[in-house]
Amino acid sequence: MGGSTIRLSVAQALLRFLDNQYISVDGEVTKFVKGVMGIFGHGNVTGIGEALENNAGELVYIQGKNEQGMVHAAAAFAKQKDRKQIYACTSSIGPGALNMVTAAATATANRIPVLLLPGDNFASRQPDPVLQQLEVASDYTVSATDPFKPVSKYWDRIVRPEQLMTAAEQAIRVLTDPAETGAVTLALPQDVQAEAYDYPVSFFEPRIHYIDRRPPAADAVRRAAQLMQTKKKPLLIAGGGVLYASATAHLAAFAEAFGIPVAETQAGKSSLPWNHPLNVGGVGVTGTLAANLLAKDADLIIGVGTRYSDFTTASKSAFGNPDVQFVNINVSGFDSSKLNGVAVTADAREGLQALQAALAEAGYRSGYDLDAVGALKQEWDKEVDRLFAAEHEAGTSQTRALGVIQETIDDSAVVVCAAGSLPGDLHRVWRPSAPRTYHMEYGFSCMGYEIAGAFGVALAEPDREVYAVVGDGSYLMLHSELVTSLQEGRKVTVLLLDNHGFQCIHNLQRSQGSGGFGNEFRFRSPETGRLTGSYMPIDFAAHARSLGLKAYKAENPEQLREALVAAKRETVSTLIEIPVVPGTNTPGYESWWNVGVPEVSESDEVVKAGKAMNARIQSITLR
Repeated sequence: MGGSTIRLSVAQALLRFLDNQYISVDGEVTKFVKGVMGIFGHGNVTGIGEALENNAGELVYIQGKNEQGMVHAAAAFAKQKDRKQIYACTSSIGPGALNMVTAAATATANRIPVLLLPGDNFASRQPDPVLQQLEVASDYTVSATDPFKPVSKYWDRIVRPEQLMTAAEQAIRVLTDPAETGAVTLALPQDVQAEAYDYPVSFFEPRIHYIDRRPPAADAVRRAAQLMQTKKKPLLIAGGGVLYASATAHLAAFAEAFGIPVAETQAGKSSLPWNHPLNVGGVGVTGTLAANLLAKDADLIIGVGTRYSDFTTASKSAFGNPDVQFVNINVSGFDSSKLNGVAVTADAREGLQALQAALAEAGYRSGYDLDAVGALKQEWDKEVDRLFAAEHEAGTSQTRALGVIQETIDDSAVVVCAAGSLPGDLHRVWRPSAPRTYHMEYGFSCMGYEIAGAFGVALAEPDREVYAVVGDGSYLMLHSELVTSLQEGRKVTVLLLDNHGFQCIHNLQRSQGSGGFGNEFRFRSPETGRLTGSYMPIDFAAHARSLGLKAYKAENPEQLREALVAAKRETVSTLIEIPVVPGTNTPGYESWWNVGVPEVSESDEVVKAGKAMNARIQSITLR
């Protein structure tokens, strides 16, 4: 080592660089990279693996059990930390790398930072083809890491040691940018990981990345305020950006100042306590009746930190007022410009404060009869009470199970969910009292996120109870990070609602004319040749015990309540198997979802459903 350089391998240099990155938000400095999650193979064990063994610094290493699962865990950790701290994830080449692609897309769709370090083919091409290498005869530069390009916000391949410096700096730039963040991929050829280079010492000096809150342009605030002053029935839609910007108090202040009801997206739920008088609950396809009725009549939608997914807008059918217009407060110009809205491109907190000041100066007040809004909310609360109490002669209904869970777990606990019918139920009926107690991945609705995500939340919130609310379909798809939770001593409680299959899609299928096909976990029938036999008996509690978890089975609401109380006392990860009656989830409430239904079919019912779908599509005003 010379006076101004230090000789390190690429992998060693990368870890030393990551170990010295910090983020500053509102004057609070946080170490940005907490550690590395990884599974070793020949593509990274002698490079990144050696560096983690001997040169990790303060970086914590966590051994994943499935590459997709560990990236989900890293994303959930970053989400729960409001994107202020991350884990990097390393894999070998080939299948190890490709297993991370789905989770990379999940992170990018949700605007959550994760750093992916997949191994790659030998840059030298000396051992060609290396084990697990793709051979694309038309383009020999293509490898198994190229599929990361469309799901990454930044992608690079390090084929020379000195390239690391630029690539690492660009990676951190994107990861710490609230408007651009998502998955970042640095593909690392396995020979280059081990190559040495004389890196400048300055490259490893501690760096603080200042996340300055982006203020809105004065003209944008003026335009938004002018539009709002012409509107009598505005509706606020709170997205995940409200939470990431720590703007929950400012959202409440804005709504209260002008008498504006607040609806929530899946990512924005818990922005206001459920019992706040202006919180009308989830909006859109999985929305409440109160929120959807208000959305249908609103003459202005104020979207704060939302990307307006089709579930939020009910495939753009939620807003029925012909005079409806949009004001969008979002740190991303891509999102603030949606639906032809007045774009206030700004941090959610800064945007709300600036717009509130302008409207207060103008003496604005909405035209709502707040007693009428309160009556809508009260009626919805009664409907939730009914759903929570709903009994079924065949067993426990899904909404009854959720009611028992809501009544029994602590208000400070975090519930984690992602896919199936449960997100719809939770968006409608769950009653969070505090921010960040509702952790839903619904940007990608990725089956398998739930348990890995709960582990990531437990890493971020070690003093809270964390519950993965999961169906049997998602559990079977990806549960391997339960073993990691045991290994790391981070307890998660899995609430496994067993309804014998992919019942969410089974419901959708039948609602569009099908008699039901291929979605339930049934034995193949020798009579029909299809999966129409009896339900498959799967003992999920026994499976969990075989992994080392504590486990219970709750056949009825009272057993569920007892199991939840017992699970609180457990010190290790625990699973509660909860058989529920298929089809006992919540229905839609004044909502619609555009799905492709065949115009021609052997089934008359499918053709009928297709005509109804097309008629509804024609009635929607595109925005």
